Amino acid sequence: MRTTGIALFGTLSVLAWGTTAPAAVTDRLPEIHGFVQAHAAARLGSVECAPRTTCSWPYNEQRLQLKTEGDGLEDALGYAAKLDLLHDAALGNLELDVRKLHADYNAERFTVRVGRQVVTWGVADLLFINDTFPKDWVSFFGGLPLEYLKLGSNAVRLDLFPEFSDLELVLADFRKDRLPDRDRFVLPGPDIPTALDEPSGLEASLRASRHFGSWDAALYFSHTHYRAPALSQEGGRAGGQWRGQYPRMNAYGASLSGSLGSGVLSLETGYYDSIEDRDGTRPAIENSQTRFLVGYSRQVAEDTTLGLQAYAEWMHHYDAYRRALPEGFPRRDELRTVATLRFTQFHIHQTLRLGLFAFWGLSEHDGYIIPSVRYTFSDALWGEVGANLFVGDRAGQFGALGDDDNLYATVRYAF
Repeated sequence: MRTTGIALFGTLSVLAWGTTAPAAVTDRLPEIHGFVQAHAAARLGSVECAPRTTCSWPYNEQRLQLKTEGDGLEDALGYAAKLDLLHDAALGNLELDVRKLHADYNAERFTVRVGRQVVTWGVADLLFINDTFPKDWVSFFGGLPLEYLKLGSNAVRLDLFPEFSDLELVLADFRKDRLPDRDRFVLPGPDIPTALDEPSGLEASLRASRHFGSWDAALYFSHTHYRAPALSQEGGRAGGQWRGQYPRMNAYGASLSGSLGSGVLSLETGYYDSIEDRDGTRPAIENSQTRFLVGYSRQVAEDTTLGLQAYAEWMHHYDAYRRALPEGFPRRDELRTVATLRFTQFHIHQTLRLGLFAFWGLSEHDGYIIPSVRYTFSDALWGEVGANLFVGDRAGQFGALGDDDNLYATVRYAF
């Protein structure tokens, strides 16, 4: 784990505050909570796996989480820490995952947070436009609890509260998305050794938000990077070493959500300015694009909710992209469209939850279906079983994972 200035400063701030605050300014000693969790996923169907791939049981992990938080000086200062000790039996790894580790200062007109933190923006449900912060798709496709989709960033976050709106500024170190790899997934195409060059320097993101009656509106700007690498061969010649870089981009966007009828309407849009390929002639780098989303959710019966979303990505400079694409490479659609459905229903005094989330790639003719059943045995213990099912055209984003269907189970005991 790379130690940066932001991470080091945040860590020292938390440690200094945590060791001095209980005796000096807090009203109580910090409490430690957490949970123990076991999670496993079994691959469905008969699949031929590469030698390095964990085939039958791509997930088999045991996790201990410890967390604490505190405040003092009449809530002006605070700290929080959340650490996971993870035993990955599938890959034979033991690691410490710093989920959260930050110190806070709270004033009347602003707050400051420094250290490892999770930042979430936008109004969409599992579709991301203005949320350009890092994500863990390996955990998501393996059925881990949804909280593990978002990765923490080493960042300084400043919240300002002027009269005209709320402002949030985030300065963060780059952190890449965790993408499916051949350790757990059966992926199409050859296994190409690639050297990845991670960028240095800070990313800057700004959000301005305001309430208008029952509606929430926000504007967004991010000077950031694409989280997935752009791959190319050195010198542009066959046989050269493959390298991956994370190109710069600017993201501009807006969102609006509020009550409409008996439900909630969500609208979001964003423009991705591909700084390093504004004319669309470098096929390894994403073209600039505009993204749109409209969603609506409502309660359709007692303890039953239904949510629908329609999403689109429009690639700019499509003709230039087609001309520059090397022969034999799969060609993407100019307009990629996706629909989603979320169904949630509770039974037995809300201790039994039935869930279904489904993506359908309208333009790519593929889909991703996530059924789940969770039972809460007590305030401290719950268990869940579910599946990750990838269907449709193997050339689509979801269909490409068609050999990675899995059935998962999770048990968590909190203390």
